[in-house]
Amino acid sequence: MSSPIWTPAALRSEARAYSGKGWRLVEAQHLVSTQKLVDSADEQAALEDILETTKPPVPASCRHLDYLLSTPFRYRPYPYGSRFRRAGITPGVWYGAERPETAVAEMAFYRLLFFAESPDTPFPDNAADYTAFSAALYVDLALDLGAGGLADDAPLWTHPTNYEACQALSATALEAGIGLIRYRSVRDPGSRMNVAVLTCAAFASPAPLERQSWRIRVAASGIQAMCAFPRLRLEFPPAAFEADPRIAAMDWHRVRGH
Repeated sequence: MSSPIWTPAALRSEARAYSGKGWRLVEAQHLVSTQKLVDSADEQAALEDILETTKPPVPASCRHLDYLLSTPFRYRPYPYGSRFRRAGITPGVWYGAERPETAVAEMAFYRLLFFAESPDTPFPDNAADYTAFSAALYVDLALDLGAGGLADDAPLWTHPTNYEACQALSATALEAGIGLIRYRSVRDPGSRMNVAVLTCAAFASPAPLERQSWRIRVAASGIQAMCAFPRLRLEFPPAAFEADPRIAAMDWHRVRGH
């Protein structure tokens, strides 16, 4: 698949200001993973400080941010490519969704992808706990891949497995000083919008704004996701993600774990 030729000047002519929120899910275990190793809050803080010294440094432009916002920018080399980031020693990208339901759909897809690529792994008996959080976003220059001339290349921006065009676009966008790309989610059955944050300067607040607790269960009947407050329940049947050939070929019938 060939990528369209977008120059930095052409992208700047398409760019507009953007203000909104991005939602993202992380495993709830990130809150308590070291707690079981210590006897007090002070010991846990000391252990976290020690672990911090073993990680790559946070880029200077991101050091004012909470780690939930800065983490995607600190780890290089990037082991596998993603929609707007090439593998290797490449600039970080923070992925979010404009609605928490879309962020849940994205997480549900990648949970399924793990099992699709590991056919001998049984589905777990229990639901997994996740934290959804939102971040305030503002940039003077953002791209909307569903608007203007960029919308003409929608099949490239929404390909389920080939990210070449998107990766080339984000590299040129950085050259043009663009801080955010708004694009349609390929994984959300409702086709709502995602955001790819290209620079830490795009965060309008240094810490997350809101949090939600979600439980996500994978079963042969599909995925069920539940949020206690606000009360939300989402279901993704086996056919929900079949536009991706990796999920379409997945064997849903497997022994459950213990």
